[in-house]
Amino acid sequence: MRARISSVGLLMPQSPPRDIHPTDSSGSIDPASLEALPDGAGIYRFLDAAGSPLYIGKSVSIRSRVQAHLRTPQERALLRRTRRIDFVRMAGETGALLLESQLIKQWQPPYNVLLKSDAPAYALHLPKGTLQPRVVDYEDNGRYPAHGLFASRRTAEAGWRAQVRRHGLCPSLLGIEKTTHGRGCFAYQLGQCRGACIGLETPLAHTRRVHKALKQLGQYVWPYAGPIGIFESDGNLHQVHVIERWAYLGSLSECQPALRLPRSAQLDMDTFKILSARLAAGLLTQVEVQITQNGHGIRSCSFPPAELAA
Repeated sequence: MRARISSVGLLMPQSPPRDIHPTDSSGSIDPASLEALPDGAGIYRFLDAAGSPLYIGKSVSIRSRVQAHLRTPQERALLRRTRRIDFVRMAGETGALLLESQLIKQWQPPYNVLLKSDAPAYALHLPKGTLQPRVVDYEDNGRYPAHGLFASRRTAEAGWRAQVRRHGLCPSLLGIEKTTHGRGCFAYQLGQCRGACIGLETPLAHTRRVHKALKQLGQYVWPYAGPIGIFESDGNLHQVHVIERWAYLGSLSECQPALRLPRSAQLDMDTFKILSARLAAGLLTQVEVQITQNGHGIRSCSFPPAELAA
């Protein structure tokens, strides 16, 4: 099997040519670039005459997905402007999702509607003198203390309610539930509140537990000491995707065994959405990456021992 170098610089296996059936509007696309499309997972780019990406997509079968594009009448405008299609093979769906998100933000292709800019992130802030946290933009946490990391306002509110139940806090005193004066809240009746609403717990003790519950949310923002690796393999291609502070820093493989890391990673909400739930559910294989640093403070990492790819 031959190999080719894409315009993004990664070594990729080239699939044997097979018939691919474009529509009339895609007749200007380089046939060799269509024949080279593989059946495996990865990202693909529709490129114009200047080599600039018009559209970036991902699939577990690049060839099948591009075929679908070529047969879709609604995409004739894109196909008329396309001169070539290139691709980057990835070891699976996770890597394809991460690379697609990164490249769309980098290139801002005109035919990509989603993922062009960083998705908003949210946190909880407790105004001074109250016990009712409010949802704020995560990026504003430099102006005042903020807790947690959430993909939407709704998940932030749901996340706080989960902490209220976990810590046995009083929904009535937190403004979540309305109760008649002198009566215990519904959570107290269910044994989920320690009775701060009816004086069984002092206001000071309850307030301290509110702050503890909020502070605990901080450990979910990035619950690791440094960068982590996520191992993925399709049996032929083995990769370790390097993540730090929910930012995708690149993928290691036998073809690219080392990666230079930035001094500090900027949180990417799309990466958080792609990985956080899967990591928490144990659906991804997490491995250690070997981090080194030279005298100039430049960090790098290298592909894990060969047995991880066995």
